[in-house]
Amino acid sequence: MELDIAEGADIVMVKPALAYLDIICQVKAATNLPVAAYNVSGEYAMIKAAAKNGWIDEKKVILETLTSMKRAGADLILTYFAKEVALMLL
Repeated sequence: MELDIAEGADIVMVKPALAYLDIICQVKAATNLPVAAYNVSGEYAMIKAAAKNGWIDEKKVILETLTSMKRAGADLILTYFAKEVALMLL
């Protein structure tokens, strides 16, 4: 992160987001730059597979995971769930 900032970064990104919520929090505390969380394809696939098998409530888990990224300090979340969440929030 420090090297990215020294090279002129306008934003810093943490990926994968879900496994690194603690890092998102630490990055947020260490910089005034916006912090992005990238909800990677593997995280997306885990939720989709678990929902398909009936193990989880897909909508609730999607919203819970994205909320956890925001609570960790992400100013911006990049996610494959963007369209689904936009429709959920209508």
